[in-house]
Amino acid sequence: MIYKRRNWRQREQKRKKQRLIACMIAVAVIILVGILLVMRGCSNNISGDSNPQVTAIPKAKPTPTVEPTPTPFAFRPATGENTEKISKSIVSKYGIVIDAEDGTILAQRRAKKQMYPASMTKVLTVLVAAEHVTEDQMDDKVTITLDITDYCYSNDCSAVGFSKNEKVPVKDLFYGTILPSGADAALALAEYVAGSHEEFVKLMNEKAKELGISESSHFTNRVGIYNDNHYSTAYDMAIIIKAASENPICQEVMNARTYTTTKTKKHKKGILISNWFLRRIEDHFKTGDILYGKTGFVNQSGNCCASMAENSEGHPYICVTGGSTSSWQCIYDQIDLYAKYCDKIKKTAR
Repeated sequence: MIYKRRNWRQREQKRKKQRLIACMIAVAVIILVGILLVMRGCSNNISGDSNPQVTAIPKAKPTPTVEPTPTPFAFRPATGENTEKISKSIVSKYGIVIDAEDGTILAQRRAKKQMYPASMTKVLTVLVAAEHVTEDQMDDKVTITLDITDYCYSNDCSAVGFSKNEKVPVKDLFYGTILPSGADAALALAEYVAGSHEEFVKLMNEKAKELGISESSHFTNRVGIYNDNHYSTAYDMAIIIKAASENPICQEVMNARTYTTTKTKKHKKGILISNWFLRRIEDHFKTGDILYGKTGFVNQSGNCCASMAENSEGHPYICVTGGSTSSWQCIYDQIDLYAKYCDKIKKTAR
């Protein structure tokens, strides 16, 4: 009897042991199956399974990029209590004299009326170009093409005198655009910067918008030839020359009286060029200095000029005139306006 009980207990213990082992095996199988399922899911995700058993989290829509609006140029001339009308002794039909330090308009005549800027346009041309080149690019060579020389000839433009196929450094093109008002230099410079006439004109009008003058000024070409849609005002040209005066490249180029271009196979001694406006007007100042100046003329604009001067104490002034009757009368108008409104700047006898 004792033997039977012991035998039963042994069989019971054996069954318990078997059940325990079976349970452990079942658990192990479940765990293994789970691991395999997880591994399969990961494999599907890596291989691009189009039906993964995971709920996708919707992605947020990207925020559209908004281009920043250009900040208008800070220089915004305004009339003051003592702003005067330009005297009848001044021949120019349009004019403005501005204290370039505080922006006070000292005198004006039809300053915000539409006028044709003629070659004063080239101040904007060199400003736009200067903002798109580096010092390292100043020695790059630009080829004067037949299109450039033909454009100058067909439009009766003033020119430096570069020859077809002549390779000219970018630096020379800057000086050539301003000093002799060379259309050949302006055209080559603009094409170097933007690749085409159309693209450079776009840059000019974008700059006008940045300067805050796009509602009253619009440009269709790089050199200032007449076009009904190529217009500005004396007020706007004052803003343009003020902006140019703050650019180091423009400062150097617009202040030069003479410059000799680089020697080339076409011009073995280079070409001596001059800013005759600066050279002529400075002879009529007893004190103070004319810093920059760019004249212009087409039949529709008359003789015009945008300039900047400072008195003996270094105080800056801007003068823009348009619609004068001759190049010398334009100079005399500028002399008289500077003499009257700029402290301690006096004219000498003509």
